Amino acid sequence: MSTHQAQKDISSLKKKYIGFVSKPVTMEVEKGHIRAFAQAVEDPNPLWNDEAVARNTRLGGMVGSPTFLRAIRTERLQELPADFPFNRPLDGGSEWEYFEPVRPGDIITGVTKIVDIFDKTGRLGQMVFVVTETTYTNQLGQRVATQKNTSIRY
Repeated sequence: MSTHQAQKDISSLKKKYIGFVSKPVTMEVEKGHIRAFAQAVEDPNPLWNDEAVARNTRLGGMVGSPTFLRAIRTERLQELPADFPFNRPLDGGSEWEYFEPVRPGDIITGVTKIVDIFDKTGRLGQMVFVVTETTYTNQLGQRVATQKNTSIRY
């Protein structure tokens, strides 16, 4: 068997998994959670630590820091169906876009969708790159942020 034949057929993975949508995950945002997250990442910005100071800003009160949405445990690739090959993941990076601030009292729902799958060959052999997009929406139906994430699986 040649190396080419031993490699997994990516077109079948694309057909099977692109468009896979996770179950929605919802979290109610609490002011204490925003503050605790900021303290955990040692970010002293008063927008996410001090309500009195934050009220005098253009945002009118405390909001979640840009990285706060990482606290929402969305369904991740580790929870892909058990038959997905290449089960050893590496983080290939992520890109974020922000549209609305996350405020205390918001109910944020995150849904992840697989948007692309492609492969490359490296020192470890065939690697599969899985690109997902997570959309975070608040209780008003407003898109708060999107996260495009690349997972490298080998």
